[in-house]
Amino acid sequence: MSIALAILLSTLAMIAIVGVRYLATSGAFALATRLTRPGLYTGLDAQIGREIKWSLYSAVIYGVPAGIVGWGWSNLGWTQIYSDVTDYPLWYLPTSVLLYLIAHDTWFYWTHRWMHVPKWFRIAHAVHHASRPPTAWAAMAFHPVEALTGAIVIPLLVFVIPIHVGALGAVLAIMTLMGVTNHMGWEIFPRFIWNGPLGGWLITASHHQRHHERYGCNYGLYFRFWDRVCGTDGGLGSFAVRTGPARTAPVGRGDAAGRIAAGGGADG
Repeated sequence: MSIALAILLSTLAMIAIVGVRYLATSGAFALATRLTRPGLYTGLDAQIGREIKWSLYSAVIYGVPAGIVGWGWSNLGWTQIYSDVTDYPLWYLPTSVLLYLIAHDTWFYWTHRWMHVPKWFRIAHAVHHASRPPTAWAAMAFHPVEALTGAIVIPLLVFVIPIHVGALGAVLAIMTLMGVTNHMGWEIFPRFIWNGPLGGWLITASHHQRHHERYGCNYGLYFRFWDRVCGTDGGLGSFAVRTGPARTAPVGRGDAAGRIAAGGGADG
């Protein structure tokens, strides 16, 4: 088998894995929503169809770098991924997961804020914010430009930070779980988590709901650290009333959504 064909097959396999993982996870939480919150997604069939379409496009984009790097790791020893758990101390297993989550969260926060610059909001990020309110299917509903910014981060990190293949699986599972549950429109976690001291630092659906309500705040993915440091933490949102077209977003320099909400459109 030629190298080009092997890389192609690896890429196609990764695209299939990402796509099936998205459909299975979002589908499971959408079913949970239907069973526990009947009617929550009523009237959103067209929006959900768009979310699935954009998410499957994103699955293709996510699968390409993952497939190339995966082939390089298994055939040429690329990356810092290791399979022998004794290569590093056992305490490094959870530490590496935390390092990846912190690095990914940092990347996500700053690229997400960049996506709210008027030009890039208009070009790309408006696709994701068309989900009002977001549903369990919206986790990967990105324009290809935005999907690319998310697709490269983990493949880049595996060249820099050593991680066991099982720990990497845990990172991907957490990424998928948080991406879906943050968009469901209701809290799957107990109140003491999202409304207690722990929730002051962890992002759950209540925190991300505020971002979809107001746009100009709550940019993080896993942790509220960067939002707190940079003054963009807008607190927790509410699921009591569905939001219509953006009308409460704060207007600020470089905040595309705020400009749109103010009726001036996105400029720059």
